[in-house]
Amino acid sequence: MTDTHAEAELLWRPDPDRVADSRIAAFRDWLRAERGLDLADYAELWTWSTTDLEAFWGAIAEFFDVAFHTPPERVLGAATMPGAQWFPGATLNYAEHALRPGPGRADDDLAVIFHREDGLAENLTYGELRRRVAAVRAGLVALGVAKGDRVVALVPNSPEALIAFLAAASLGATWSSCSPDFGARAISDRFTQIEPTVLIAVDGYRYNGRAFDVRPTVDKLRSEIGSLKATVLVDYTGGALPDAVGWADLLAEHDGAPMAYEPVPFDHPLWVLYSSGTTGLPKGIVQGHGGIVLEHLKMLGLHADLGPGDRFFWFTTTGWMMWNYVIAGLLVGTTVVLFDGSPGYPDLNALWHLAEQHRVTYFGTSAPYIQSCLKEELRPGERYDLTGLRVVGSTGAPLTPEGFRWIADAIGEDVQIASVSGGTDLCTAFVCAAPDLPVWLGELSCRALGAAVTAYDEAGHEVVDQVGELVVTKPMPSMPVFFWGDDDGSRLREAYFEDFPGVWRHGDWIRITPRGSSVIYGRSDSTLNRGGVRMGTSEFYRVVEAVPGVADSLVIDTSGAGLTDGQLLCFLVLADGTALEDVEPTLRKDLRTNLSPRHVPDRFITVTEIPRTLNGKKCEVPVKKILAGTPPTSAVSLDALRNPDSLTPFLDLAPN
Repeated sequence: MTDTHAEAELLWRPDPDRVADSRIAAFRDWLRAERGLDLADYAELWTWSTTDLEAFWGAIAEFFDVAFHTPPERVLGAATMPGAQWFPGATLNYAEHALRPGPGRADDDLAVIFHREDGLAENLTYGELRRRVAAVRAGLVALGVAKGDRVVALVPNSPEALIAFLAAASLGATWSSCSPDFGARAISDRFTQIEPTVLIAVDGYRYNGRAFDVRPTVDKLRSEIGSLKATVLVDYTGGALPDAVGWADLLAEHDGAPMAYEPVPFDHPLWVLYSSGTTGLPKGIVQGHGGIVLEHLKMLGLHADLGPGDRFFWFTTTGWMMWNYVIAGLLVGTTVVLFDGSPGYPDLNALWHLAEQHRVTYFGTSAPYIQSCLKEELRPGERYDLTGLRVVGSTGAPLTPEGFRWIADAIGEDVQIASVSGGTDLCTAFVCAAPDLPVWLGELSCRALGAAVTAYDEAGHEVVDQVGELVVTKPMPSMPVFFWGDDDGSRLREAYFEDFPGVWRHGDWIRITPRGSSVIYGRSDSTLNRGGVRMGTSEFYRVVEAVPGVADSLVIDTSGAGLTDGQLLCFLVLADGTALEDVEPTLRKDLRTNLSPRHVPDRFITVTEIPRTLNGKKCEVPVKKILAGTPPTSAVSLDALRNPDSLTPFLDLAPN
């Protein structure tokens, strides 16, 4: 699978003074002084980090002063995948690293800025955060929570979510959360399988100017989860629930409780994240205390260059791994900015206004949000004072070159664009940005330190400057400890290691340039294969969704889906007042010109909505299966969809 491309355009170059003051420069200086390693640039640092795993991850632990209660016997006991043994014998606790005193974490330093779409706001200092975590910790113990138990939460992106998580982690209990806008069945599918002891829930939530009551969902969960000993209800919209412990009462009763941290093994389960669950019960992805501490210290400290005095924001809900990522700002003494609400309420400027209000340093969002701002022709850099902003991060889907250019033009050419790609599976990005590297138009600046990412062709050979399967050839500490309930490890091996034994296949197309930057082309299991020319779907969407009048799209290549030479189908959501005949000639012309004649669809079909998962990702693979004749109940779990009714037109097209 080859890719032709012009020489990339340089969009942003790091300021030498800023680089000299960065944490990554300090790390290289430290390696020179403490390890005798003279690594001239990022490329040399990355090569060392992926060839001497023990030396690199040991250095990360020491440089960031990871607090081991029991020291490790060594850094890496076994380097096999799956089954790598990281820091065997070590004990530590995630919550201790988030709350311990240190630079930026004095009692009066600001830990959390919270802002809800209706104006409700709260700031928490590190001292107040510690006090509330200690109280909730004592409250959880009183409710019967012990080390190894599970605490689940149906909560928005609020201080209560963060406090409850840190309290659970401090005890060695395992955390799992869902956003309150998930449906009852989707939540039950996730929480029931891990048998939690306590459920923490809000009474309701606000979104897009409306209030929603979730107490019926909470009642349903309480009846379905037989392991529950108690429910704690957060008064978020003014509701109550019989037989629930009030959050405010829990805090008041245990106010003044001492803070303590249970030392747990390096791979002790910290939290359970979930796969999308589009084709069955969501997989419970378990990550460990130690792996997440090291990975997030590396990413936020070195790659994001965050530290005391910074303000870190990423638009997310508690049902997406980016919530787990943004709260890790506490690990490096940064103020985390939590927003709960719609990014489009009252309009798309809401998040940029937030960035101005709270002097956000690092602003993270999704690629679709950037594309929406581009289409609306917003100019936040002219409307708002964003002089505090240093980086704009983007993930969730490949950011188009037009999205890159919009950030540079509409936000400011001095702002670094950190387009990153990774996954829930590792709760991190393994292709990302670094403060000492340039940004090229449409490209992710680098492979992350310690992430042995490369591109493979179909035969499992490494390729450079060609599009191939994204693989990780060496273990990383935040890879799953296990899948919940997968006692023999078969589901985990099937998920990542079937195609290339001993090598993690992630399921994305990637091209790695000779410069070390990369381009992500979308999911490899939804490839467009036309006349032997394969292409990722992101390139297709870039062309289609740039056409005025096209609001959203989904492309399906039915080749290989029960058909050897199937059709290429493009489903379109059109803007109000736009008809298919208005846009089809332009679409055909633009796709022929920008992609190839082979990639002009056989049919364009209008639909009212594109099916999306609860986290907003397009359901390419389930729709492809439905069109191939797979029974809908086998192709997709309706409870995993944000908009299950959107499947109807695809079902109508499926073979009988």
